[in-house]
Amino acid sequence: MTIYLTELDSNDFTFPSPFEALDEPNGLLAFGGDLNPQRLLSAYQHGVFPWFGPNEPLLWWSPAPRAVFDPSLFRPSKSLRKFQRKTNYRVTMNTCTSQVIEYCASTRPIEETWLNEDMRSAYGELAKKGHCHSVEVWNHNALVGGLYGLSIGQVFCGESMFSLETNASKIALWYFCHHFKNHGGKLIDCQVMNPHLNSLGAQELTREQFIAALHNLREQTVQDSCFSQQELSFPIQQEMS
Repeated sequence: MTIYLTELDSNDFTFPSPFEALDEPNGLLAFGGDLNPQRLLSAYQHGVFPWFGPNEPLLWWSPAPRAVFDPSLFRPSKSLRKFQRKTNYRVTMNTCTSQVIEYCASTRPIEETWLNEDMRSAYGELAKKGHCHSVEVWNHNALVGGLYGLSIGQVFCGESMFSLETNASKIALWYFCHHFKNHGGKLIDCQVMNPHLNSLGAQELTREQFIAALHNLREQTVQDSCFSQQELSFPIQQEMS
């Protein structure tokens, strides 16, 4: 059977419907185009994201099911709460986004990372335009973990995370869930389920459920202060529950 895949027009930033994505490989929707910030924003607004390996063309995906976090339901394990009380990592927002992106790329084997120079540059441009944001975890003055992604209304599209020390990425996610919820955030997109996300309590939505939620939330807004540079407070209520 012949399978036809949409090639994106370099001058047109629209995407085919996510419901046209292939079942195998799961979610492959289109190829081509470029990493223009406007195209990237259009992609995430429609439930699509870029992912491609070395020596591959630029590929666009919308897999099903979709891994997500409801930030209001995130509950850290007892061991993680105990760990944070002992180590007292400090957590910040948007203080060094470019460094977080670089670490997300450099802490993976080269054959496993999609964060090549062009991708890092594209997300850096989105950060300058106020669309890409990072959470940083510090041990004293050393950056030891974090995550980054794009804000689309009341949805945060998580892209990658890293840890240089024990539990650092888990701490980043815990604090961010608490912060995002308190500022009006409703959904965190994690793209594809894996054992790490599953261990943290990620859920899976069907394509229909995810696209419906995205369309409902992408035009809503979080509080203006959500993504300002700041230190994130300890999630006391969640810590005590």
